Amino acid sequence: MSFFYTSKLGWLLFAPLNLCLLLALAGLVALSWAPRAGRILALLAIAALMIMTFSPLGKLMLRPLEARFPVPSLETPAPYGIMVLGGAIDDELTIKHGKVDLLEGASRLTEAALLAKRFPDAKVFYTSGSAYANGGVSHEADEARDLLIGLGIDKERIGIETQSRNTDENARFSAAILKPRPGQVWWLVTSAYHMPRSMGLFRKAGFDVVAYPVDFRTYGDDRDYRSELIRINELSLFDLALHEWTGLTAYRLTGKIDTWFPAP
Repeated sequence: MSFFYTSKLGWLLFAPLNLCLLLALAGLVALSWAPRAGRILALLAIAALMIMTFSPLGKLMLRPLEARFPVPSLETPAPYGIMVLGGAIDDELTIKHGKVDLLEGASRLTEAALLAKRFPDAKVFYTSGSAYANGGVSHEADEARDLLIGLGIDKERIGIETQSRNTDENARFSAAILKPRPGQVWWLVTSAYHMPRSMGLFRKAGFDVVAYPVDFRTYGDDRDYRSELIRINELSLFDLALHEWTGLTAYRLTGKIDTWFPAP
């Protein structure tokens, strides 16, 4: 089984919420023949779910990821190009309703548009394909290109890559298409929590990029601990953080990145 399908299946089984539900179900099943073990499993599932949902643990796990690469100054020399990783558009909803439907990672695309306006000579490249395990087709890159054109970016400046299924393929396929030369500075635009893994993969692909993190989920100060900000979305933040740390580990163990936690 390929790395892509193994990763999809592994996360389906071990995503935090799924794992808690499996533990709870196992506990209920065990109650009939091993009541003590069943209760322990059920309590473990409940305790884990409570911690992930009502504590700032997810934010604490995201903070080192988001702080790893600083945002470069806009006063630096203009980049040759702006590389944008997909994940900004809900492809299926966009097709269904005929209107661009943006996801939480929308700032990947909106910041890229602002950078393209600020640096009018820079090329823009959007890389995104289908992440569906069933092989479905994604039109996100085409939709992103259309949106950038609608926002006033010259279509001649925009390139897309449509076949990649994960960040590893984003990096390798983009490098194969663009064939970056020494001296061509590309800024890599993606979510801050996703930047360490992305940088490691682009470096491995021989594509030397400069990190431009966006889509921050944490403040990096005591606001991450304030009780009024601890809500049910903590579970999704924990899921996001665990997914990224797991991805870093898996990519390092399989040799897809050269260091476990890539740094500037």
